[in-house]
Amino acid sequence: MAKKILVLGGAHIDRRGRIFGETAPGASNPGAWFEEPGGGGFNAARNLARLGFDVRLISPRGGDAAGEMVAEAALNAGVDDKPFVFLDRKTPSYTAILERDGNLVIALADMELYKLFVPRRLTIRAIRDAFEATDLILCDANLPAETLAAIAMRAADCGKPLAAIAISPAKVVRLKPCLAGIDHLFLNEAEAAALTESRPDDPRHWIAGLRALGLRGGVITRGKRELIAFSGDAAVSLQPPVIDEVADVTGAGDSLAAGVLAALLAGHDLGEAVRYGAAAAAITVQSPFATAEDLSPELLKAILALVPEAAILS
Repeated sequence: MAKKILVLGGAHIDRRGRIFGETAPGASNPGAWFEEPGGGGFNAARNLARLGFDVRLISPRGGDAAGEMVAEAALNAGVDDKPFVFLDRKTPSYTAILERDGNLVIALADMELYKLFVPRRLTIRAIRDAFEATDLILCDANLPAETLAAIAMRAADCGKPLAAIAISPAKVVRLKPCLAGIDHLFLNEAEAAALTESRPDDPRHWIAGLRALGLRGGVITRGKRELIAFSGDAAVSLQPPVIDEVADVTGAGDSLAAGVLAALLAGHDLGEAVRYGAAAAAITVQSPFATAEDLSPELLKAILALVPEAAILS
């Protein structure tokens, strides 16, 4: 029987504009727009469903065409979609401008609807039952700080492991009051700097800074450079595989989170889990979409052969 994962977080519309030539700041740049459903929690949920897990998604959504697009994408990926629908509101959106090589120039997040996912929503019987029945809970920092704290408390009460996706430097600080209740946090260097209010010369020092805040485990990604991960007393580093043709980096961190969590739930240790995460991210960045539609356990294992072994730090 497939293990169950409960996801509470962002599920909205991603709009991405790609510049065709060299980026000219402060000027009109020829390019094209692309639109698809996205969101940290939603991207991870779709990846986990494609990897064979029983995934339930709970998030706020507007009663509009964008909300219907998200629902259809969830259905197509095999996610059990249980949104809070606000008929008089619009579905949140994320609008990004990308350089020709796929790297982010700037983005704008219109996420006001997520403020309506208040802690009392967690007292609904169906959500209480979902917490009790799941094997893992995953949330993202699109939700309000008080709701994230309530999720951490409910997870602890149910004895369930909790993972979280940082989303952005501005939003990751919402997790700070409940870091001690998070087993696995997925973040990049900018988000780690926002949390720890520091930027060490040696990336291994991120671990001490995050542990000092009470975090039990995390994965700090650094683009093409080696990532750093820790869980309990264990710590590892991993050099991501070189990808010659990057189509779009959107969703790479979310897929890495899904790959790591999938491996941990399958019983792999931290070093092997980050290899699975790096393989999932490598698949995603070669896709024009925020999640690779061809992701499967078989493809993940095939790409795993390209990922080097993790180095033990402690």
